[in-house]
Amino acid sequence: MRACVYRSIAGVCAGLVLTACRLEADGLQRVEERLFGRTAEGQAVRLFTLRNARGMTAGVMEHGATITGLRVPDREGRLAGVVLGADSLDAYLRGYSAAGAVMGRVANRIANARFTLDGREFRVTANAGPHQLHGGRNGFGRKLWRGETVSAGPGAAAVRFSLRSPDGEEGFPGTLDVTVTYTLSDDNTLRLDYTAVADKPTPVNLTSHAYFNLAGEGDVWGHLVWIAADRITAADAELIPTGAFAPVAGTPLDFTAPAAIGARIEALVPTTRGYDHNFVLRNGGQSFARAAWCYEPRSGRLMEVYTDQPGLQLYTGKRVFRDGKSVAAAPEQRHNTVCFETQHFPDSVNQPHFPSVILRPGKTFRSATAFRFSVAAAPPEQPVAGANE
Repeated sequence: MRACVYRSIAGVCAGLVLTACRLEADGLQRVEERLFGRTAEGQAVRLFTLRNARGMTAGVMEHGATITGLRVPDREGRLAGVVLGADSLDAYLRGYSAAGAVMGRVANRIANARFTLDGREFRVTANAGPHQLHGGRNGFGRKLWRGETVSAGPGAAAVRFSLRSPDGEEGFPGTLDVTVTYTLSDDNTLRLDYTAVADKPTPVNLTSHAYFNLAGEGDVWGHLVWIAADRITAADAELIPTGAFAPVAGTPLDFTAPAAIGARIEALVPTTRGYDHNFVLRNGGQSFARAAWCYEPRSGRLMEVYTDQPGLQLYTGKRVFRDGKSVAAAPEQRHNTVCFETQHFPDSVNQPHFPSVILRPGKTFRSATAFRFSVAAAPPEQPVAGANE
């Protein structure tokens, strides 16, 4: 692989910008790096664009280690943006939702923004009523990570983002060093590999909050979904787990057989305003396996979700979507994107019988999730035998 530097007009930035690229021996530009904008403090934020031999691209920026764009072919080979993103850093800094960002230090909810660890109570910042959601007011999705291209081997491109979260940030104990590596391979798979180490015992739960729409426009009501889960973590009206597990059979949460998102979603509007539920995966996080798939009939796009995590939060967003962009506020009951947030269970720090999220010094947190894209004339008839069963 050799490096080159050239000038080009990039994205929505006016004028000429300095852009770095890396070319494969066959001339394919696998990674492109450019300035995406600057923070209010003047810090540069870079955007990395990964590209594979089949035309798929993934844009990831340093602010929030955020997926800003993902362009995937349909059955006719036409590319469209299938994740919600914005064209400028300013849009994110003005309060654009954490679409595509990495959530942490603890993704999902912590009840009453407090937990006890090794006999000591810790109070973390509350940002969802009395509770904490996705790491607090200034969680990892709002942090400036530092990116660098890394070797990914033949047929792939990768960029690694690093972040240090100091002791006491958002109320969490210990300094935490985190990385997430995005790898785009020629089989149209985008893989996320997370690591973390800490100097004190601390909870860690990381996930990507990417909002998908496989049609590239409209809503996701017609998207078919299958999830390898027979139970959810039961929750109260504020989406805090009760500690119990509830079966999905006979409810709108049953995706053990493929079902359209819109088929039963209106039954959930009075309570959770759509899907916002943590599914207990059959595999239990014991190995890297298929946890879910999503199929869009018009385009033929199929996305399979693989993970080594025990849970998956299915969440339906409420934004009008066109080719990867939010174009207007959506009516309250329309659901135009869907998230597959692979993670440990919500409020695990306060539920001792849930899989533990505590990382201790000398240990390394490791987690992986992959989104594999393909096209199909019809959805899979049955899950592959043994795949996260």
